[in-house]
Amino acid sequence: MFQVNWKSLGMIAGVSLSLIAAGCGQENIDDTADSGEDQTETISISEKVDYTITGIEPGAGITQATDNALEEYENLAGWEQINSSTVAMLSELDDAIQNEEPIIVTGWSPHFKFAKYDLKYLEDPRGVYRDVEYISTIVRKGLKEDMPEAYTILDRFHWEPADMEEVMLAAQEMEFEDAARQWVDENQDKVDEWTEGVEPVDGTSIELVLTPWDTERSSAHVAKIVLEQMGYEVKLTPVDPSIMFQAIAKGDGDASLAPWMPATHAAFYEKYEGEFEDLGENLRGARIGLVVPSYMNIDSIEDLEPAE
Repeated sequence: MFQVNWKSLGMIAGVSLSLIAAGCGQENIDDTADSGEDQTETISISEKVDYTITGIEPGAGITQATDNALEEYENLAGWEQINSSTVAMLSELDDAIQNEEPIIVTGWSPHFKFAKYDLKYLEDPRGVYRDVEYISTIVRKGLKEDMPEAYTILDRFHWEPADMEEVMLAAQEMEFEDAARQWVDENQDKVDEWTEGVEPVDGTSIELVLTPWDTERSSAHVAKIVLEQMGYEVKLTPVDPSIMFQAIAKGDGDASLAPWMPATHAAFYEKYEGEFEDLGENLRGARIGLVVPSYMNIDSIEDLEPAE
């Protein structure tokens, strides 16, 4: 045990009172507080992020899930999700990390940001975001009869989160189509499993509908390259999730490898269920939730304080 020097403590208290009298604000005290004091640090985090979560596009499934979290968690009373775009969110995240400032963002994986930065998900005790998701492939009704070769390839299309992240990382230095072609060239054995026994076609047109996330750009462009190698003319159409489901259900698009299930796009899936064919998962191990830099001394959504 260390010995308490009461005289020294009295001097420190006097200095502290003098600083307050001179106009030193509480924010400065929080800035210099021992990071080991969880309560002080947690309150400081909530205040410093101004009780806001940096989100992405309003139409994204994770945006709706975060709105649900704001309602589900009583301690998030008064908090606000600020929506703009994925690019804007990543810019805000990069600025915060460069300056070692606190920030809370809506995040998902696979995504290159987890390879680029040291990040962590906040624990979600209420299970609003679910633990693990999968990405599914849906096609319009009648595709199997109209384009059996494409149907077979799309039905077989399955890869791992590491594959998708490889494409996303490469796409930070080149166009997505080039990144996808590079992945296909380097993983021809996996591609051969998708195309085994499939007869080439001669210029048949097919439209793949995707959401504007880098994850979906990765899978859509890889599928595009593979289908083109089999003779298809492929069009990629990026839209909001609700439009994506509507397009496949109404037959305005042929297929999509973008639905996140069972939580992220559940509302859209249920709305059009029965109007499209679900070919099952093309990737397992996806996740969504609230994400913070690992240097932040917080581990759970429940650690956040309500807005005053």
